[in-house]
Amino acid sequence: MTSQHNKTSVAAISIFASGGMAAAKFVVGVAIGSLALISEALHSSVDLVATIITWAVVRVSDKPADDEHHYGHGKLESISALGVTALLYVLAGGILVEAYSRLREGTPPPTISAIPFVVLVIDIVVNLWRARALHRAARETRSQALAADALHFASDVMGSFAVIVGLILAGLGFWWGDAAAAAAVAVMIAALGLRMAGSTVQTLVDRAPEGAQEKATAAIRSVPGVIGVERLRVRMVGATTFIDTIAKVPRTYPIDRVEEIKRKVQAAVDKAFGDADLTFTPVPVARDNETVRDRIMVIARNSSLAVHHVTVHDLGAKLIVSIDLEVDAGMRLDAAHDVANTLERNIQEEFGADVEVDVHIEPLEPELPFGVDAAPERVQTIAAALTEYAAGSEIHDIHNVRVRNTDAGEIVNFHCRATPSMSVIKVHEHVDAIERALRRAFPSVKRVISHAEPPRT
Repeated sequence: MTSQHNKTSVAAISIFASGGMAAAKFVVGVAIGSLALISEALHSSVDLVATIITWAVVRVSDKPADDEHHYGHGKLESISALGVTALLYVLAGGILVEAYSRLREGTPPPTISAIPFVVLVIDIVVNLWRARALHRAARETRSQALAADALHFASDVMGSFAVIVGLILAGLGFWWGDAAAAAAVAVMIAALGLRMAGSTVQTLVDRAPEGAQEKATAAIRSVPGVIGVERLRVRMVGATTFIDTIAKVPRTYPIDRVEEIKRKVQAAVDKAFGDADLTFTPVPVARDNETVRDRIMVIARNSSLAVHHVTVHDLGAKLIVSIDLEVDAGMRLDAAHDVANTLERNIQEEFGADVEVDVHIEPLEPELPFGVDAAPERVQTIAAALTEYAAGSEIHDIHNVRVRNTDAGEIVNFHCRATPSMSVIKVHEHVDAIERALRRAFPSVKRVISHAEPPRT
């Protein structure tokens, strides 16, 4: 059963229950002349009107957002609750005026019989059942309208007990008992209205739910990659919690990594709030552990430039930066020089005008051309040569050799193994020597791609 169907079903059942009990109390109250019972009947009548409004509102409040209602229709529940609160105050005022009038004029007490007590006991049982059902539905669907309805019926129970006490006092000869009970019912109605009004107004003025900001902040900060929460706003619209946050993320992260953080933050707030609508704005910031190289890579990426071999020499009083900048192979030298100069200026703006920047311009490595696998005999020849060139070095076990013929020449891929304790630079030097020897022996080889790995355990 969907939450929408559950809300409308509970509200519809309450309509029939409210109507039946209000009619029974009103008829009996008029018959015996009890202001307290008539007041409680009128209270139930207001509950009937409130329940009808609730039934109508919950059928609309769960509608999704549209072009005119960007946050959905949930605020209709708050507006309906405010309207019911106004009805309660009107009713309470009328009852108080009538009770005062009867107490001043000394109106005779009502005729006492078993019938009003039976009606009130049934009313208490029905209201307890309805309040429990509505409260459960309101908690499951987070419906403010159903919660207000549940509060009505819970107050009806107290009102019915007050009427019973008033009738008992009247039966014992205290003529003022019935009017006093009616006044007590009016006071309870007014207190109920005050409680409802406070909660409803807080929702309408977008007051953040108690503890929501702390819970949302904790959920967002728990996601790896979130450095901090710069701003967070929470509001309730119906059963949906809207969260608007600006969060700090490392500026060195690529866009897809930031998008992954956003998805994880959405999952975290959904887990914390059940139904959350998140607006997540990432702000890239520099971390305390960001290196000079990291900062240079950020500068290049922000300019959509391809750089590699970034080396940094810190001479104490001076910083020296060397960069390989890749540009389109067909670009004119003067245009490429302008790109390099712009990169140098951006680096100097970041680190100071006295930083020394050397940019080596080279053609952007083209994508590997389409090709076909070489004949097995050719692969065996290349593999044998690689094994020969590796002999005597710390590189061994040449395997997974592949050769592809392309218009640009042969592309060779191979795997090899090295001692696990070797440094990366040492491995690179040995493998690079093997690659150079292969290209010298086979001029048709355009490119060699190697992958070094530790021995199998």
